[in-house]
Formats: sequence, C-alpha cells, structure tokens
Amino acid sequence: MELLLAPQSLPFTAALVLLLLIGIIESVAVLSGLTLSGWLEALFVDSLNGTADSWLGWLHVGRVPVLVLLVIWLTAFSMIGILCNALAYGLFGLYLHPLLSVPAALVFSLPLVRLAGAGLAKILPKDETSAVLLETLVGRTAVVINGTARPNYPAEAKTKNEQGQTFYVRVEPEQDSQTFSAGQSVLLIKQISGTRFLAIANPRPDLL
Repeated sequence: MELLLAPQSLPFTAALVLLLLIGIIESVAVLSGLTLSGWLEALFVDSLNGTADSWLGWLHVGRVPVLVLLVIWLTAFSMIGILCNALAYGLFGLYLHPLLSVPAALVFSLPLVRLAGAGLAKILPKDETSAVLLETLVGRTAVVINGTARPNYPAEAKTKNEQGQTFYVRVEPEQDSQTFSAGQSVLLIKQISGTRFLAIANPRPDLL
C-alpha cells in the first residue's frame, strides 16, 4: 500500500483508478442504453482512414475494440511503473522520480499493447463486413445524443440497422444553414467516410 500511495507512484495509481472508473462508467452506460466503447469507436475510427500505418493502426485500432486496447494499456502502464518503483526501492531504497519511471512505462507498455492487440485480433470474430454494415445505415434514422451538429462539425448520434444492432455515428447537416441538437431525430442520407454521415431532419419522426 505504501508503494501505491507514494508520490512517485501517483501516475500509476491514477491509471489503476482510471481502470476502475472505466468499469463503473461502462456499466452505468450500458444500463442507460449507451456504451463507452461505442463512443470511443466513433471517435477513433475516422483517424484510420488512409493512415493504416499510423500509430493507431500500429496499435491495432480498428481490428480490436478501442476500449479493450485502452484497458490493456492502462494495465500495462500501471503495472510496469509500479514494478519499476518496487525494484528501485528494493535495490536502492528509494522510488524512481516520475520523470524517469513514466517515460520508461510508456516505452515498454506500448509494444505490449501492440503484441496483445495482435493476439486478440487473431481470436476475436472477424468483422470484415463492418464497412458494408456502415453503408447499409444510409436511409436509417438516428438520434443526436451528444453535441450540436453543424456543417463540417459533426455530432454523435445513435442508430440501429435492420437487425437491431446499435451503431454510434457522427452526423452533420446537408444544408449549410441547418443544425441538429441533442435529442433531434435525423435521416442518414450519405456516408461521408467511416462513421461520418450527412443527414437531414427526419421527415417522419413518428416512424423513429
């Protein structure tokens, strides 16, 4: 306990606390019909368009759920940092300064995330039709759940396909003078890229 509460271990203890908070938030979100995982996927998916060799692609974002990779990284980062401090204390009787331990934990944790992501990508169900599934959302209605959508400034929305699967997308109005606020029902009319769609006000909100 002394190791976890030491000032030098604060970044790693904070990572463990964040892990706990993620579990709590995800549980509450699921009960309310939302998911933290869905929000993260919507946030990061477009970052991979045309940049498969980017650092996000290197970490297997897009092949493994972002939330899973985040949990792996927080776990690896905190465990490596705590282990470094434990070894330093055992050998020298003092804890490492965060300026030394944090970069070390970052350097060693990211390859572990990549390694774990590669393994998970092989055993998780392959979703080779994800792009096709997103295309089929054109013509579906969605409800804006976060932010205000303006031209070139999309807001997060929630929709479902014919099978009842929930998708989190980003929508922006087709018309320059139009905006969509939280709670407003819209009709997806065109996929711009990834989870980003053009939308118009739902002409039949009674059919939502």
